[in-house]
Amino acid sequence: MIRRISMLMTGAALGAFAMLAVFQSTGLSQNANAAGSETYRQLDIFGDIFERIRSQYVTEPKEEKLIKDAINGMLQALDPHSSYLDLKESTSMREQTKGEFGGLGIEVTMENELVKVITPIDDTPASKAGVLAGDLVSEIDGTAVRGLSLQQAVEKMRGLVNTPIELTILRKGADKPLKIKIVRAIIELKSVKFRVEGDDIGYLDVNGFTEKTLSGMEAAIKKIRDQVPEDKLKGYVLDLRLNPGGLLGQAIGVSNAFLNRGEIVSTRGRQKNDVQRNNATPGDLTRGKPVIVLINGGSASASEIVAGALQDHRRGTILGTRSFGKGSVQTIIPLGGDNGALRLTTALYYTPSGCSIQGKGIDPDIRIEQPLPKELQGRVEARGESSLRNSIEGESQDDSGSGSFAYVPPDPKDDVQLNYAMDLLRGLKKDASFPPNTDDVTSGNKNCKRA
Repeated sequence: MIRRISMLMTGAALGAFAMLAVFQSTGLSQNANAAGSETYRQLDIFGDIFERIRSQYVTEPKEEKLIKDAINGMLQALDPHSSYLDLKESTSMREQTKGEFGGLGIEVTMENELVKVITPIDDTPASKAGVLAGDLVSEIDGTAVRGLSLQQAVEKMRGLVNTPIELTILRKGADKPLKIKIVRAIIELKSVKFRVEGDDIGYLDVNGFTEKTLSGMEAAIKKIRDQVPEDKLKGYVLDLRLNPGGLLGQAIGVSNAFLNRGEIVSTRGRQKNDVQRNNATPGDLTRGKPVIVLINGGSASASEIVAGALQDHRRGTILGTRSFGKGSVQTIIPLGGDNGALRLTTALYYTPSGCSIQGKGIDPDIRIEQPLPKELQGRVEARGESSLRNSIEGESQDDSGSGSFAYVPPDPKDDVQLNYAMDLLRGLKKDASFPPNTDDVTSGNKNCKRA
């Protein structure tokens, strides 16, 4: 995971890849009502305007782009997360949800209009070719990076497996730019990373919810238990900071890994009877060990489902700062042939207590701020769902809004939130919210506007 500032804009995390919407593969449950005569009159107006732009605008426009922009304008007026995905964009989303793609194997961010390498992933084409952390990519196959967005640059670096690419790299200490040729390969994204902290705490870092997240979580917990004797293991830290979301089913599966029973999440659509509930099944993989969940303003969507479920069932203590507050579900609707897909908001999700966190977010049980480094102070602002243009107003939303700063220091020694959590697990610090009071498990719609 890129442990830098995460600026959440229109539901996308600025990092190595764009935010994945929580989505279901179901179709539409209700047929739309037939359009009336007024609707057709308005469509005639649209057709007239399109034809006048096409034939009379001062420079000849691209018709395909005009139509795509018109469609996205209509969708973005609904909410920040509905959009039209052309064939290339819908293919890219499928790759991200599968957790693998053809690429180089580098985690990147943007710095001074250049792509900066955070780290090359071990045993990938980039690391084998000699790309180093801190390298600045100035050109991709001869095309200047300046003027490109991070997402556009990432798309240029991805491509078909076994195809070559040349990066022009500016490296500190080198007297001239370096030309590095790399052959793309299948890159598998690890959405779950883990380690043993000290010799008594299991640390689980979930940076997204792809098709492989649950299996990665199961494998990580097993390896931690293999390394640490049961009587010595103090508990787990589940780190969901800077986690922009992903697949709804995977969020349910990860929640289920810590629960034995009870509702995990419900989704409610346009019609009153359009309600789906997802419940836990017996089999807590951690065998009841204490769990502390870390969240911040970069925790959105699917990660909020997990945090909300563990909080409401008093299975875990939530520590950090208020989450992003994206409580909507996007359904991906294929449009057939090469027409791409429609990403449409079709439901809102609710925590087990019946609370919508849309525009509100998850409030931590223990609020611990992570100080921003001096170079970021005054240059970034806390953002959340409630501050996005055309955001759906949630039932629990209030004037305080949602979100908070989304920063995690690269060195764990500087990680105030993580170290506080480990001190709680080891008994070096005390707090009334840890361990959580299981006599107060939420049932029904109580106090959704949390203090």
